[in-house]
Order: sequence, then structure tokens, then C-alpha cells
Amino acid sequence: MKKLYVLSLLLAVSGAVFAQDVIYRCGNEYTNNVAQAKAKGCKPVDGGGVTVIHGTRSSGSSSAGTTAAPAKPKPATSASSSAAPAPVRSDNAAQKARDSDARAILQSELSKAQARLSELKAEYNDGNPVRTALELRNPQGYPERVAKLKADIARQESDVAGIKRELDRLPAGN
Repeated sequence: MKKLYVLSLLLAVSGAVFAQDVIYRCGNEYTNNVAQAKAKGCKPVDGGGVTVIHGTRSSGSSSAGTTAAPAKPKPATSASSSAAPAPVRSDNAAQKARDSDARAILQSELSKAQARLSELKAEYNDGNPVRTALELRNPQGYPERVAKLKADIARQESDVAGIKRELDRLPAGN
């Protein structure tokens, strides 16, 4: 009896697998309608089944609790198809305020970076930093610290140069 149950279960499962229609791909669309697939010149999909994940609707296309048909695209005119839409321009005063805020932030970052650079150069002491007590007992630590200080100075100098480049890119302040 158990063999009969297992056999009938296997037949039912195998029948479900063979019952799946051939799926056709038409560009970004999928269909199992043979007539539609032949009319559009679609190609059959090899392999397993196709999983379709529906995208989310844009926030402006429907209100809460209602379903609306997808918005129809606007027909392209010759002027809009040849050029990309212009970026939204803010008013001049707001842009100047943002530029001055950016300049102030970059100036403060520059002063911090320059202060840190001067601290590192003072500690580096032209390649002869003061030895610590630990380095007197373990001489190998000294060249490692000197190399680390040299790398830190190089990185800080590149940071200062980068901030100066960013400041030069900003429009001149009034």
C-alpha cells in the first residue's frame, strides 16, 4: 500500500512538471501565449521557470488605498528628444548661501588639516624624532615610527592639497 501511495505521488508531481507551458521572451516581457509569441517573434526560454517580480509604483502615480492605471508616457517632441531636460536651478541667493557654507566648511577643514600637518612635522623633526623610552629599550620600534610619521605627513600633505583644490573650484566669495 505504501508503494502505491509513493508511486501515485510521484506521478502527480511529474505531471505537474510537464504541465508547464513553454515560456517565450519578447524583449523585457515574458509570455506563454504561443500565438502572441509567434506574432512578435519571441524566443523560447531555456531552463527553469521564470520568476516575475513586479516593481513598486512611483509615489506620484497613485494615492493611498487606490489603484490607478500606469501613467501613459508623454509623446516625445523633437525638442525634448534631442536634449536632456535641464537641471532644476535654484535661486541665486540660495546658491550663494550654499557656496558660502561649503567655503566655510572647507576653510575649517583646511585649518584642521594644516594644524595636524604642522604637528606631524614638529614630531618628525626633519627625520630625527625624539626617541621614546620604549624605543630606547627596543631600537627596532624607532625606524618603524619614523616611517609611519613620514607616511602620515605625506598623506596629510595630500589632504591639504585636495582641500585647496576643492576651495579653488568654488565660485569666488563676495
